[in-house]
Amino acid sequence: MEQKHLFSNKMLKSILVPVILEQLLNSFMGTADTMMVSNVGSAAISAVSLVDSINVLLIQAFSALAAGGTIICAQYMGQRNYERANKSARQVLFIILSISAAVTILCLLFKDPLLHFIFGKVDADVMEASSVYFLFSAASYPFIALYDSGASIFRAQENTKGPLIISVISNVMNIVGNAILIWGFNMGVAGAAIATLVSRIFCAVVVLWQLRKDRQPIVVRDYLKIRPDRKLIGRILGLGIPSGIENSMFQLGKLAIQSTVSTLGTTAIAAQAMTNNLEMLNGTAAMGVGIGLMTIVGECIGAGREDEAVYYVKKLSCVAEMIIIGCCLLVFALTKPITILGGMEPESARMCFQMMAWITVVKPLVWVVSFIPAYGMRAAGDVRFSMITSCVSMWVFRFCLCVFLIRVIGMGPLAVWFGMFTDWTIRGIVFIWRFHSRKWLKHKVV
Repeated sequence: MEQKHLFSNKMLKSILVPVILEQLLNSFMGTADTMMVSNVGSAAISAVSLVDSINVLLIQAFSALAAGGTIICAQYMGQRNYERANKSARQVLFIILSISAAVTILCLLFKDPLLHFIFGKVDADVMEASSVYFLFSAASYPFIALYDSGASIFRAQENTKGPLIISVISNVMNIVGNAILIWGFNMGVAGAAIATLVSRIFCAVVVLWQLRKDRQPIVVRDYLKIRPDRKLIGRILGLGIPSGIENSMFQLGKLAIQSTVSTLGTTAIAAQAMTNNLEMLNGTAAMGVGIGLMTIVGECIGAGREDEAVYYVKKLSCVAEMIIIGCCLLVFALTKPITILGGMEPESARMCFQMMAWITVVKPLVWVVSFIPAYGMRAAGDVRFSMITSCVSMWVFRFCLCVFLIRVIGMGPLAVWFGMFTDWTIRGIVFIWRFHSRKWLKHKVV
């Protein structure tokens, strides 16, 4: 007799839709932030773009560590072992807070030398604005890390609506705060940074409060009484560190590329900043499918249903492909209006439109296979292969090709995306092979 699928279509929707909406909301708000700051001037948007390269690097690392906790908690949930799921959740919160607090202290102590080291010689007004923005950004790291870990714990128990509601309120606070501080008090980039800090503090406080409630399988209380469990922390880091390295290498590559782009002048930096935001926007909904897939595959593996893990990776990859096509077309249609509303200079707007045209054509062809199956394979514990493949492909194809095209051929900022397309294609081919080999199912996590 054929076994029923572990997740009905209704269950899949209840898991995926809130995650997709949350990711979309975050991207929309990021674009709105950029548009608000861009009205302050090219120096302001350039500063925010440069510092956000560092912010994304660290936030992605925190998110990857939280994802390690998601995998373990989800597999225990699949086994219906709620006691171990609860213990794992406590350790996720402990280790991510410890790491993020240490990172914040280092960033605050070495703020200006770090900025000069990464970005080299940029205009004095850009560097001054970057220093201010980075100060408040670094102070927010522990709060965004706590929110990420708390949200990952909720998702591991199939509760994706809670993080969505918190994110909605937080993003509204951020946008309103931006409007008041940037336009009302003329605080420029400092206003944008303060609004972001306040919204992240709100997220952390609310998610920790919600974890205390008894209405869910995983309940975390008495935060000050949490003590390190070396064995569990080792498992979490064993999954989180490779994913963290992978994500961090992507962002380091972007930083390295940004250093090359910064030599092209403020106009190119502004065009690349807006293009980055728009490209993130058109891929965000599909990325939400991947995040939800981690919970689904984790539970399948925990329940001993490898066949279901394979089935859902295939099914949700198809869903992601349909989403990416629709989003690419929609964002491309909105590109010109956004550059106009954002008050971009004509040359920056022209560059941005050209890059978005290329992205709209290429991304639907190769993006899904280079990202979505990897989420499912990581949820089964196959994190090192993904890390090695992604890092090698990114540095060899994305970075080296980009630098060659800019510095040797003199192509301009479009070279960034040619390197990106090559990277996506190579990784997609490797991940398809890995998925069909079924070697990713041979790992034991819990």
